[in-house]
Amino acid sequence: MGLTRVYQDIAEARAALLSRRAIRAAEVPESVKARLKTVFGRELTPEQAVREILDAVRERGDAAVREYSQRLDGHSPGDLRVEGCSARDSWHKGVPLDTYQALEAAAAEVRAFHERARRNSWLDFHGGGATGQLIRPLKRVGIYAPGGRAPYPSTVLMAAIPARVAGVEEIVLCSPPQVSGSVAPAILAAAEVAGIDRVYQIGGAQAIAALAFGTESVPAVDKIVGPGNLFVVLAKREVFGTVGIDGLPGPTECLIVADESASARFVAADFVAQAEHDELAQPVLLCTSQALVDEVLAEAERLIEDAPRRDIMRASLRERGAGVVHESVDELIELANDFAPEHLALSVADPWSKLDLVRNAGGVFVGHLSAESIGDYTAGPSHIMPTGGTARFLSPLNLDDFLKITSVFAFGPDEIRRIGPPAITIARAQGLESHARAIETRLEDLRT
Repeated sequence: MGLTRVYQDIAEARAALLSRRAIRAAEVPESVKARLKTVFGRELTPEQAVREILDAVRERGDAAVREYSQRLDGHSPGDLRVEGCSARDSWHKGVPLDTYQALEAAAAEVRAFHERARRNSWLDFHGGGATGQLIRPLKRVGIYAPGGRAPYPSTVLMAAIPARVAGVEEIVLCSPPQVSGSVAPAILAAAEVAGIDRVYQIGGAQAIAALAFGTESVPAVDKIVGPGNLFVVLAKREVFGTVGIDGLPGPTECLIVADESASARFVAADFVAQAEHDELAQPVLLCTSQALVDEVLAEAERLIEDAPRRDIMRASLRERGAGVVHESVDELIELANDFAPEHLALSVADPWSKLDLVRNAGGVFVGHLSAESIGDYTAGPSHIMPTGGTARFLSPLNLDDFLKITSVFAFGPDEIRRIGPPAITIARAQGLESHARAIETRLEDLRT
């Protein structure tokens, strides 16, 4: 098959790509199943294991968090909270100065972007009354930041800064401890830069449970945001309703639409960069000619050869990647809309003329110089985006995720007379006589 499968027929490509849109339960690795049997002493599905952890934390609080941290992570911290002091270096010891400064630079861009999206309460007075909206921030938000093989301090910034700009009063972060027994220094540095109030060295489903239900050490939050592994995602799904969640993020994905004007070097660099995340990452390449596909894949082979994560990249491209050849850019963008990617790159001539064709994507990268990797770190918009086709109905993490709306109703005499009678009619059509009488009582009073 070569580096990745290439389709010549767009209908066949559409069917194949959409059939592989989500990771199915049957694809849970045998190693994970074996690990669950070892930890729990019996065969459990990931969903069953998550429910057991959630129930235990809800009933036993910190004790259950420590128990499952020991059983799953091999480490049970004496103090779940990472304590800091007033010194500037309290949370970022061991982080190179240039890394810390880069996090500060990224934070400034993210903050500036979200400041432009501020929303205000409003009231519209009319007819002696008013309607409107009160825009209020959530009181307390929990962020989950993966911290295993590849800690992502950028995710801390992308989640916490919009929350802070929205006016969230308190931000709590959970991240699993590393083998050394503490949260990754880069995560702590990002927490300091983003102004996070509390950090807890807890990972997995037990962290989600602690944030959702509260324990002796961890305060219950109003909403949980941030990506994680299968068990984190399943736990977020289970606690939705007790708390809000931002979504159920799956493996990352990038779809590139390229024509003959594209640089094969640039396209190949973006293509393999997406595969670098993990074996389940999904890089997709849509090109207008076979010659361009061949050139991109040849360059991709060269880039992978010396890449530190080349085995992961090859697995991603072999199992989840794809190339498609079709002569029409417009039809390739329509395929992209059906796929609804997390990241969509328009590496085509006059890309701005094609932007209106885009209907479903978490983020659009317009033009040859717009490397998707910059969007991961320093562009400004949050890189926490919908995956698995959910860009059809979900948006990237933004200020609205940390705000709630309260509708305001105030009716003066003119408003009651104008909109009261049709409301009475609808109430009776629905068989709710007391609703109708509650309105009629006021109208009768106005006639006296």
